[in-house]
Amino acid sequence: MRSIICFFFVLNLCQAQIKISSWNLKNFGKSKTLSEIEFIAETLKHVDIIAIQEVVAGSGGAQAVAQLAAELNRKGNSWDYVVSAPTKSAPYKSERYAYLWKTNQVKIVARPFLDIHFTDLIEREPYLIQFQYKKNAFTLINFHAIPKRQQPEREIKFLKHFPEKYESTHLIFLGDFNCPESHSVFNPLKKMGYLPAFTNQKTSLRQKCIANDCLASEYDNFLLHPKYIKLIRSEVIHFYQSFENMTQARLLSDHIPLIIEIDF
Repeated sequence: MRSIICFFFVLNLCQAQIKISSWNLKNFGKSKTLSEIEFIAETLKHVDIIAIQEVVAGSGGAQAVAQLAAELNRKGNSWDYVVSAPTKSAPYKSERYAYLWKTNQVKIVARPFLDIHFTDLIEREPYLIQFQYKKNAFTLINFHAIPKRQQPEREIKFLKHFPEKYESTHLIFLGDFNCPESHSVFNPLKKMGYLPAFTNQKTSLRQKCIANDCLASEYDNFLLHPKYIKLIRSEVIHFYQSFENMTQARLLSDHIPLIIEIDF
């Protein structure tokens, strides 16, 4: 009897962990076929929360997210989703963000929103959402920085102000920073205790593989504070290995999805 009790206790601990994925899905909208959306759902069906960058600003972006949610629902769990309004940048640069989540795992605490504090300084302002798992509340900050050639550190440097502005909740920064975590621009957050979930991990796809090396740059990541949120595991999914070549894979995305598993 004692061994049975211990088994269920351990099982309970395992179930207390939350899996979060971040994926830049490259112009996620009408250009994505139903088979591509099904592939994305199959790839991420095992996580609890999905954060997406680069959702098309037009109506086709929101429709694609709705199709993804419907496909995830067909995989055996109940999912809900939100899509941000278009970011405030110039129309040809404006995008949306999206979150999808399993409703039996987490609940929304407050209405998600695009941060307005640095709208004039950040082209695609971060999209925040606060979730609750049992008694634990945490906020995701979904961010897509400007491209490397435009010096994304000019935007990233403002993230250091977010812990003070949202001090009542535990923050997790995530997304496509177009910048490696080793860059000094992340030092202020690191000094506050926020640590990257991935180090020396390339996340963008090459045009062609070179000696089986198919990844180009360290762009995507998570940053979280270990005092409040425990990182259990981090992993990447080399989805491009399911395609015949990199040209086909890059039609889906030029980034790989990242996944973290956390506990409180």
